[in-house]
Amino acid sequence: MERWVLLRKGADFEEIGRKYNISPRLAALIRNRDVIGDEAVCSYLNGMITDLHDGMLMKDMDRAVDILLEKIKNNKRIRIIGDYDIDGVNSVYILLEALEALGAYVDSDIPDRMKEGYGLNEKLIRRAYDSGIDTIITCDNGIAAAEEIAYGKKLGMTIIVTDHHEVPFEEREEGKLYQLPPADAVVDPKREDCPYPFKGLCGAAVAYKLVEVLFQASGRDVDDMDYLIENVAIATVGDVMDLVDENRVFVKEGLAMLKRTSNQGLKALIQCTGIQKNRLKAYHIGFILGPCLNAGGRLSTAKRALKLLRADTKEEADILAGDLKALNDSRKELTVRAVQEAICLVEETSLRNDRVLVIYLPDCHESLAGIVAGKIKERYYKPVFVLTDSGEDVKGSGRSIDTYSMYEELNKCRQLLSKYGGHRLAAGLTLKREHVDTFRRQLNKKCTLSEDDLTEKVVIDMELPFSCVTEKFIEELELLEPYGKGNIKPVFAGRDIEFTNARIIGKGGNVLKALARDKSGVCLDALYFGDVGGFRAALKEKGGRMSVTFYPGINEYMGNRNVQITVTHYK
Repeated sequence: MERWVLLRKGADFEEIGRKYNISPRLAALIRNRDVIGDEAVCSYLNGMITDLHDGMLMKDMDRAVDILLEKIKNNKRIRIIGDYDIDGVNSVYILLEALEALGAYVDSDIPDRMKEGYGLNEKLIRRAYDSGIDTIITCDNGIAAAEEIAYGKKLGMTIIVTDHHEVPFEEREEGKLYQLPPADAVVDPKREDCPYPFKGLCGAAVAYKLVEVLFQASGRDVDDMDYLIENVAIATVGDVMDLVDENRVFVKEGLAMLKRTSNQGLKALIQCTGIQKNRLKAYHIGFILGPCLNAGGRLSTAKRALKLLRADTKEEADILAGDLKALNDSRKELTVRAVQEAICLVEETSLRNDRVLVIYLPDCHESLAGIVAGKIKERYYKPVFVLTDSGEDVKGSGRSIDTYSMYEELNKCRQLLSKYGGHRLAAGLTLKREHVDTFRRQLNKKCTLSEDDLTEKVVIDMELPFSCVTEKFIEELELLEPYGKGNIKPVFAGRDIEFTNARIIGKGGNVLKALARDKSGVCLDALYFGDVGGFRAALKEKGGRMSVTFYPGINEYMGNRNVQITVTHYK
């Protein structure tokens, strides 16, 4: 059962509105996003690339730059090793583009998800060493690879880590003892001793910071690398980073660049997925482009996505984009089957009583575990780990709710795990098959989530009379974009709304259209996506009247523009 909560954050909205030439309602929405004070509001509304923090503030950035400049000068062979997801691929692309522009002798490698798993491993390091590589730069991985990096150092290699994941730690009586890998430089804003003011960057953003500082130190124009901000934007949205502070600037600027991108691969992918370039938003990265770029790493090799980003000709890009889209379509079908199997297990076994769901699907493609975990989390509003067979071991991915730190809880069970890492809301792990049941029991035994924690909250920004849903207000809402994690679309509510003329539209029969009338008698077209049968049944039960949450928009059809609302929840 959902719990609806109305935000009531106070401020002088009239004054803020006058100061920034916005409506008091928009000022209230900005305050609801915890944007407080003149500097923060100005940055939120008008933030630009020039407002980004100096990469040199990151711990070890100076060491990383000094090492790389020396290696480039002496023509030493450098290899970039990234992760196989959207963040890792874009991180590799960013570093490759920049180092090649600086004249480096550089190539890249990305592990095979199925054969090699996440991050650095001895096989990757040995492969680099046997190829005559002198220096390895990791991106979007490396912070948890202490043993592997020690192996590389023993071989005499230089290793630079750039990452954004949590630093591994050991719980001691006196507190957490953080364990950095023995690399020559470790650039990660999540380092406890890193003074960088924003900790929420993705791996590609950390890579871009290194690029900026490298170019400055080389006396080159950093503006030459500005085009890479579109890749930072793709990775930031695709890796589900909070769209606040620097991330908001990266995504806002990157979306503007994507609309006019000169990257052949991205142009081809935008075209083959049917996105209107001039209307491209963060949503399209998260739900259309991102899954296609991730599909290579899931079902084939992430090197296909990297090849797309580096395609030289339209012909090559069109073929690669079409292949990735086809792979993603295949991934969708496999996901539907795995989700159904997971739901059956939860509904028909003792799993349904667990506060933390550990779902073992031995035949599920391991690359889909995270997607399936995310969908099960949305259905039951519980932390979810989906485990799959991977040779002799079991691998898994987890997706969490706001009140449960996945990385912290995995750390409490680390004696059962061969390998683990991740964030508060997402994690990956490897363990022996015989430990699966014990892992499930321990996670639930150590879990402190209350019933309140496990009740999904629908946070409402404000009640909004239909008379205020105007084109002018809807256009003003665009100032709040880009939307995503950490900066969600505003949620408006209406009480006792009367719905008439309800009918199902759309090919899949999953859209309901109706006429909505509020208490003052103002009527608007309303759409509802999802369980239309449940919505119609609720309408019938309540005599056609319900309280709803909604988001306003404009429907354009054959030259006509009409204001409408999309219903998101109902009571």
